[in-house]
Amino acid sequence: MFLFGSIMTYLLVLSVLLLIASALGGVKPQYAQQYFLSDEAIREINNKQSTWEAGRNFAENVPTRYIKRLMGVLPDNYKHKLPVLVPEYNLMEIEVPEQFDARQQWPNCPTISEIRDQGSCGSCWAFGAVEAMSDRVCIHSDGKVNFHFSSEDLVSCCDMCGMGCNGGYPGSAWSYWVRHGIVSGGQFGTEQGCRPYEIAPCEHHVNGSRLPCSGEGPTPPCKEQCRKGYPIPYKKDLHHGKKSYSVASDVKSIQVEIMKNGPVEAAFSVYEDFVNYKSGVYKHVQGQELGGHAIRILGWGVENDTPYWLVANSWNSDWGDNGYFKILRGEDHCGIESAITAGIPA
Repeated sequence: MFLFGSIMTYLLVLSVLLLIASALGGVKPQYAQQYFLSDEAIREINNKQSTWEAGRNFAENVPTRYIKRLMGVLPDNYKHKLPVLVPEYNLMEIEVPEQFDARQQWPNCPTISEIRDQGSCGSCWAFGAVEAMSDRVCIHSDGKVNFHFSSEDLVSCCDMCGMGCNGGYPGSAWSYWVRHGIVSGGQFGTEQGCRPYEIAPCEHHVNGSRLPCSGEGPTPPCKEQCRKGYPIPYKKDLHHGKKSYSVASDVKSIQVEIMKNGPVEAAFSVYEDFVNYKSGVYKHVQGQELGGHAIRILGWGVENDTPYWLVANSWNSDWGDNGYFKILRGEDHCGIESAITAGIPA
């Protein structure tokens, strides 16, 4: 009886071990989890399509958790979309050019040409917002006012916007601008404005001198005071929006909004292949979804008969096409046309 019990125990343990081994056999090692960053994956992308070129933006050993954290638009973003603005003009009467680039349209507004770096923080929802807000203040002042809205202030102080570095809602960011206001602030390491960004850029690219990316890091604390030496008090540095809204998802509505008021913020789904974008017009061809990401659309055009949106990312100028990318226009590709947010400065 004792021998039978021992055999049964042995067989039970063996079965458990076999199940564990089987499960582990289906799990790739840590570095294999980043297959989408491998040279083989990049070659596959380039062999499958011809509208865009993939290349190495991130080192092959960058943790997947870091890359996923860059996608800071929370999954329930659709619940926080603002009402669609009914335009005061007749879209049918407005002629839209084949090509449009806000950098060329408003050359006296330097923020339009700026590529920011969100660092190891899921703050894209805030970056896309403050970038477009900065552009619009300049545009609506005919180039007379250049106010660099602080991503630090928005990420750290907007409780209604979500969870700071752990993700947020673009629509809520624009509402906060209207209700509360946002102070000025430049990029990390600058003395620009009231509250410059405090999260350092990290080295997610192939070569560079920055600190390695960890994928970790808390949201900076909310400080309703300006940096030492800044001459304007926090409360007086707050700049507000007059109104905020969503833009209808048809192409012409988005184009006319950009032509009339400046760049807009958009949210879209990022897939693994997008991370390797280098040039051309992006179309998703392979890989799993990594998350929702917010960016700034500043124009459009046609390249090799493929219509595109011209977009500024916030992963610094080492990524992609000097920080920019183009994505297929007119098919709501990856949801790029279904979550457009904007506003008018006060």
